[in-house]
Amino acid sequence: MAGWLSLMLIVAVAGREATRELNVFQIMEVRSILGFLMLYPLVHFTGGLAAMKTSRPLQHVARNLIHYAAQLGWFFALTLIPLAQVVSIEFTMPIWTAILAASFLGERMTVAKVLAIVLGLLGVAIIVRPGTAQINPGQLIALGAAVGFGISIAMVKSLTRTESTLRILFWMIVIQGAAGFFPALYLWQWPSAAVWGWLVVIAFCGTFSHYCLARAMLYADATVVVPMDFLRVPLTALAGWLIYSEQLDSFTVLGAALILTGNLLNLRSSNPAPARVAT
Repeated sequence: MAGWLSLMLIVAVAGREATRELNVFQIMEVRSILGFLMLYPLVHFTGGLAAMKTSRPLQHVARNLIHYAAQLGWFFALTLIPLAQVVSIEFTMPIWTAILAASFLGERMTVAKVLAIVLGLLGVAIIVRPGTAQINPGQLIALGAAVGFGISIAMVKSLTRTESTLRILFWMIVIQGAAGFFPALYLWQWPSAAVWGWLVVIAFCGTFSHYCLARAMLYADATVVVPMDFLRVPLTALAGWLIYSEQLDSFTVLGAALILTGNLLNLRSSNPAPARVAT
């Protein structure tokens, strides 16, 4: 989890730096290409491309197109609003995942889950403050990205019934690389040397952060692992303050506190068995 937290924090900073010069489509495409090259040694040592064969191609395509759109929105939001707001709104993802899991995967909707949803929506309303002159399109884009991530996670939960972690990551890179190829080619401009460095950082951290999270789930209960991810909110706020001199307003702090409180209550009440992650 220390690897996950560190890598995701670096992705947020690297993403903001890269978008100063490049469009988001190009960043995502280079990330997919470099990510494939970085992931291939693991693929090779686990049976090669033959081991990546899947019986659920349509599910992989649907999940990754949704995740791709959400990731585009997340990177774009980084250019419009403070880092802490992007990550705070992102943490509504468990809300949408819970709703979808209950609706389509047959999971039970408990009182704690309903409370988490209510607190999360209230937290978003406080951060975004609809109906005021202070509303920012970046906040709405970040919220849309969080919904997309929630749908993607619900679909991943279905895929993990038959697919390994490595296979899911492999098809994520391949499908998203194919989806963004033509937009990135149309908008292509050659990156400077400095931005190439940021792109390599995004590709490495974006690829292996997910692997770190999956391995953490293998070695510890979800009730231990998931609450640690909430550290991303204060850590990202600290990075925004130190690097970009971003100030936290009271609305963002209160909204983030409500979102995280709802998630923690949900985790404490669910108390799941140790998670098993295919490798």
